[in-house]
Amino acid sequence: MRVNVVSDVHGNAKDLAIAGDGADALICLGDLVLFLDYADHSRGIFPELFGVENADMIVELRNARRFDEAREFGRRLWAELEVDRETAIEAAVRRQYAELFAAFPHPTYATYGNVDIPSLWHEYARPGTTVLDGERVEIGGRVFGFVGGGLRTPMRTPYEISDEEYAAKVEAIGEVDVLCSHIPPDIPELTYDTVARRFERGSRALLDALRRTRPRYALFGHVHQPLVRRMRVGATECVNVGHFAAGGRPWSLSW
Repeated sequence: MRVNVVSDVHGNAKDLAIAGDGADALICLGDLVLFLDYADHSRGIFPELFGVENADMIVELRNARRFDEAREFGRRLWAELEVDRETAIEAAVRRQYAELFAAFPHPTYATYGNVDIPSLWHEYARPGTTVLDGERVEIGGRVFGFVGGGLRTPMRTPYEISDEEYAAKVEAIGEVDVLCSHIPPDIPELTYDTVARRFERGSRALLDALRRTRPRYALFGHVHQPLVRRMRVGATECVNVGHFAAGGRPWSLSW
């Protein structure tokens, strides 16, 4: 049995269409949407609406952790736009989702990332794509649990939830062989992004679950350039499956 796993797709529909090649199933750990490419500021919803120069500026402010200034800058841009903010974003996200969900192979098991909009997924998920969040499924005789979304941050991305709500989803899946999430467990080596030079938010509830239930694997993404991509926590192999938008290659699990 072989399962290919991707995360942080961020608009890479071309490589997503072949990500399941040679595997019995594809797992996607979220972040399908591309709001703004920090490596190429011409790509994504933000430059589509406001242009590359404004994208350059907001990236500069965010990288400097000047989040209040970034939000104020964004508010001014939205105020000058003739289209309602929610309408403009939803239209752009829908265009991306139509292309990305069409690229999913059969079968695909997917959960949400922090930049995704969960309310739209079921409109685009085709037969053969199973969306899971706080739920479990058996694949090839092993039990996989899925926990989607991220925790609240100053970035205020679309699907950030409270620590309590996130912990409840972790608790709901119980003991599994493979624990799949978008964000990593709260371990410094796994949460530090070496390019952004900051810690992303990891989940304490995930870390507690690893120590308590001892799954074989914990798979996640979210941190694009982690200090460490792989490490053990007790009996569990923790794996950042990679920044698919940049690399275009899935991580594979075989048994």
